[in-house]
Amino acid sequence: MAEEKKKRSLREQLKNRYRLVVLNDDSFEEKFALRLTPMGLLILIGSVTIVMTFLVISLVAFTPLREYIPGYGSSDERRNLLQLSAKTDSLEETMKAKDWYIQNITDVLNGKAEGKPSKPMRDTARDYVNINIKPSRQDSALRYEIENQDKYSLSISDKSKPVNSISSFFFFSPVKGVITTSFNLKEGHYGVDVTAKENEFIKATLSGTIVFAGWTNEDGYVIQIQHNNNLMSIYKHNSSISKRVGDYVKAGDPVAIIGNAGETSNGTHLHFELWYNGNPVDPQDYIVF
Repeated sequence: MAEEKKKRSLREQLKNRYRLVVLNDDSFEEKFALRLTPMGLLILIGSVTIVMTFLVISLVAFTPLREYIPGYGSSDERRNLLQLSAKTDSLEETMKAKDWYIQNITDVLNGKAEGKPSKPMRDTARDYVNINIKPSRQDSALRYEIENQDKYSLSISDKSKPVNSISSFFFFSPVKGVITTSFNLKEGHYGVDVTAKENEFIKATLSGTIVFAGWTNEDGYVIQIQHNNNLMSIYKHNSSISKRVGDYVKAGDPVAIIGNAGETSNGTHLHFELWYNGNPVDPQDYIVF
């Protein structure tokens, strides 16, 4: 009973209300008054303590102030430690390589060089003498067909449609314009010069594979396309190109933009060449510009 009374008295004391009053010392005028209980005061002090502790921990953990804590290194120190660690690893690998090299030299001087490896044991479980390694008739026919194919051709051709000459091709005009310089084999002009508007698209005259796409000092940006039946088209003096080596293009696909690039160019135009079986041909015989 005495313990219960003590507990009740403690609870009652914590729940008792008190009034904190601030008075003017001269006039005894009440300036401020606050009603509180011991329980409320304890809760208030505990809450303030928790909030302040959280703020201090956050301030130390997420600001440069943590560098002032004894034993906590700065970012520069950690960076230096990482660099030293990497250098240490490199030195360790270098020392291992040197030790391995010195050990090999020591073994060679002491006559402990590695000898020839022993020959593998022959598998006696199989009868290799009577194995027939001669190719069959079908295998020989397949090998002959594969060996006689054009393995390095960059063109995609249809073998079911034989072509006797390039006159059977339908050429797409690379650009519409005015021909200023025609094909002249004697003067070494192996193509035609076609003038057109600026920023005009240059199109592929036939379907084929890009075998060259790059810059040259004389001709600017150059595109070369390999077509079927040893036919190649060349487009020079372009201001830019839109294809790369190895790309497959169809007839009429844009491959470049007309320009005035290169040391030998004197105006916006396209220098177009057509080569058949390694020889230049006049594009005007097959294309209407």
